[in-house]
Amino acid sequence: MYALVTTVRPDGDRLVVKVSGELDLDASERFRRVLREALSRSVRGIDLDLEGVSFCDCSALNIMLYLRHRALEQSKTVVIHSTSAAVDRLLTLTGTRPLFGSAAPDGDAVPTAQGQDAQDTAQDAEPDEEAFEDAHHDLRIEVAQLRRAMQTRPTIDLARGILMASFSLSSEEAWSVLVTASQNTNTKLHSLAGDLVTAVKGNALPDEVQEHLSAAVARVSSVAPEQ
Repeated sequence: MYALVTTVRPDGDRLVVKVSGELDLDASERFRRVLREALSRSVRGIDLDLEGVSFCDCSALNIMLYLRHRALEQSKTVVIHSTSAAVDRLLTLTGTRPLFGSAAPDGDAVPTAQGQDAQDTAQDAEPDEEAFEDAHHDLRIEVAQLRRAMQTRPTIDLARGILMASFSLSSEEAWSVLVTASQNTNTKLHSLAGDLVTAVKGNALPDEVQEHLSAAVARVSSVAPEQ
């Protein structure tokens, strides 16, 4: 297990938060505290450097979504500038990457100078309306993703724990097995996790799922570094 390490440094009117280690349930409270304090101290928001994160689960994503919502309330932003493979997979699977993509809305209106006619004023106002609609749409996506993550996280984390205990895998390896099997069987991750959990209780896994899980376990085990 890799301990969570965070550093915070100023970058103009923003703060850069660099994170390395594992972002799991055990580290969630510390991660939340660091981001909350950084957001409070910043003028325009925080930039996240997550390239050193070796594992990232839904608890960390929930925190980032929550902080993004708080930032918008304060006219600030939370931007992810760099990611590791683990973070990249989670953002891709949940479809939340676009929510953390820009430090400022594109197409900001140029302030209207005194003496411009009403037509110019109306044209300048249009990007603001579009930005508002985009922000409203993003918030609806955020709420839906947050609800889904909260509903499915316990099952996914339990399935990951089952794989870790059954095959002596690390958190990262167990996550890789779940994601690989999910993609190869064209099954939603939370559905696959549910099948695995019920299998432990006595229900049989579908043959295709069992085959791809076994193959994924064999693959990560074959590339695991020697102890």
